[in-house]
Amino acid sequence: MARAACSSVVTALTLLPSKSHHLFRNHSSLFSPKSTKFVGVLTLEKRCYSSKVSMSLKAGIVGLPNVGKSTLFNAVVENGKAQAANFPFCTIEPNVGIVAVPDSRLQVLSKLTNSQKVVPASIEFVDIAGLVKGASQGEGLGNKFLSHIREVDSILQVVRCFEDNDIIHVNGKVDPTSDIDVINLELIFCDLDQIGKRIDRLNKGKAKDSQSKVKEEAEKAALQRIQEALLDGKPARSVALNDLEKDAVKHLCLLTMKPMIYVANVAETDLAEPHKNPYVEQVKGLSSDLQSGHVVVSAQVESELTELPLEERTEYLNSLGVSESGLGNLIRATFGLLGLQTYFTSGEKETRAWTIHAGMTAPQAAGVIHSDFEKGFIRAETVAYEDFVSAGSLAAARDKGLLRSEGKEYIVKEGDVMLFRFNV
Repeated sequence: MARAACSSVVTALTLLPSKSHHLFRNHSSLFSPKSTKFVGVLTLEKRCYSSKVSMSLKAGIVGLPNVGKSTLFNAVVENGKAQAANFPFCTIEPNVGIVAVPDSRLQVLSKLTNSQKVVPASIEFVDIAGLVKGASQGEGLGNKFLSHIREVDSILQVVRCFEDNDIIHVNGKVDPTSDIDVINLELIFCDLDQIGKRIDRLNKGKAKDSQSKVKEEAEKAALQRIQEALLDGKPARSVALNDLEKDAVKHLCLLTMKPMIYVANVAETDLAEPHKNPYVEQVKGLSSDLQSGHVVVSAQVESELTELPLEERTEYLNSLGVSESGLGNLIRATFGLLGLQTYFTSGEKETRAWTIHAGMTAPQAAGVIHSDFEKGFIRAETVAYEDFVSAGSLAAARDKGLLRSEGKEYIVKEGDVMLFRFNV
């Protein structure tokens, strides 16, 4: 039956019994790490990245009905809007919102350099509707969710970890393991369907030149290995690919290639001590098995925060035994899983945070600002954030020998304050 799924996913899905995981040869290893060397962020850090990193990361929020997905999205976006103050903020569509990444270092640098404005990094949250059991075969909104989810950098899967008789669970009971399986299986089915169609096209087509032929052969080889992994219940990201293969399959935007963060949504009474919630422990264990990240939030608390003045929010959170809202937790988890870090530029005009992949060189980091910076890179005057603050200014840092002149091989570190010299 697994082989049938490879060639005709829709037909196979139609015949699936209620326990849909029987489709796979080994359901116990669904997204299991046992036969793969994939290790979360480590794999991400080894991948080849372009120096072009968007200032606005995009995270898609998914989840079954009544798990708190939309409540969390609305609250996080509103909280982000309020916390951003004068920072750029916009709601592109009803289900898309861009919020500033909270970073206290920006204000410190701004004061030291008397900046006219502060520009933080940002993250775009997308509330993705329609990803329910059977979505890959037309249930709910069907495949309409695909156009949104394929564009995101990471997926935040909201999992219900609270009991509430007034909010009926779509499957009749709270069961994080079952909920996670439903979502993951739908993502697998979508990838299997897409890969099957793509392999058919590759088999029928003929490359126009030798270079195209090499790329098509690399793509086909990669897709066949990914297909095998999916049929074993493992995500596409668990398959080791060389640089050519990665580039060849990149255009497909496979869903199980995207990093996943499981968001355990708890009641406000469990927020301070989530380890006492058995559902949270389930999610924690599964996220480890599935090579993914996890974070605990309370959509209920996030929603209540939007109704309070800014000055009362900290007091309210402290009364619950926590120090910050879920927004910071979600962003940190996303940055960590994607292997991202921040560097700064700061002067009289503006202080700005730039998002880059860990391991980027100084020229690549400069290219995030503008391609000319990378092409004509000469050197980067660099000082660590802590050293900049202790010195009090760039001139003082230079006098104390804390300001370094770094060349093309320098690997940018978290929190570096940089001034690029270039010539085009």
